[in-house]
Amino acid sequence: MSEDLISKKELLDMTGISYGQLYRWKRKNLIPEDWFIRKSSYTGQETFFPRHKIMPRIDKILNMKDGLSLDELADVFSPSLGEIYLSAGEILDRNIVSSSALNLYIQVTGHSERFAFDKVLTLYMLDKLLQSGDISLDEGQLLVGTLEEHFPSFAGKDGQLMLIRKMGVAAFILLTPGSTICFDQGVKLVTTLFMAQCTEELKLKIGGSEG
Repeated sequence: MSEDLISKKELLDMTGISYGQLYRWKRKNLIPEDWFIRKSSYTGQETFFPRHKIMPRIDKILNMKDGLSLDELADVFSPSLGEIYLSAGEILDRNIVSSSALNLYIQVTGHSERFAFDKVLTLYMLDKLLQSGDISLDEGQLLVGTLEEHFPSFAGKDGQLMLIRKMGVAAFILLTPGSTICFDQGVKLVTTLFMAQCTEELKLKIGGSEG
């Protein structure tokens, strides 16, 4: 089998969860249906999972289930954008993003009223790349423009944002799930952000800063 897949038996053995827990979490939408991959094996039909997705998800569920209900967890893990509106002051007071990211976003877009969740998500992705040192402020302006123009097409999907460089020049690429992209040898892939993961992180950060 592919090294990227883990069998259901191996998953249950490694995590210590039960068959019943696994399928209850599936019914509650904590684990997406399309992560359950049926494949033929020497024993007949077996269920496998994408290892790099299921292992972190199980770990998060186990660590968070005592503090949140399963329905609340399902909302955190959902790629859908929440009905959340925050002012610039709330964003800064609750330490959701840095003032540098917020000021840069306002400079590019002129938007300074209450921010819907998709705008806060753009801010969050911008801040992640600024804080990591992967982009400059000028490249941050390019990122904001790219997300503002194309983000609606990717809302609620597990899209990817890729940052590449060629001869020192940065470019951002937005990909839908399952897309294949090939680069020439002069292109360096700097980093990739997964929108569903950023959405999940942001929901947790907003929830954790409430009150």
